[in-house]
Amino acid sequence: MGLARSTFYDVAPVPLEPAELVARIGAICDEFECYGYRRVGAALRHQGVVVNNRRAKLTPLFAV
Repeated sequence: MGLARSTFYDVAPVPLEPAELVARIGAICDEFECYGYRRVGAALRHQGVVVNNRRAKLTPLFAV
């Protein structure tokens, strides 16, 4: 077939719009006020959203 096994099973992440990402971060921060950026990033990954630490570190700026 000419296709690697790892490529066949890998599902590409769907990028979110910045406004929807901010809304999800805000919802997580409203529900769990004591979460830091690592826990917020983990909660986003649990929801299926791929986000790097630099974006999750901006959570205090977005959630205010």
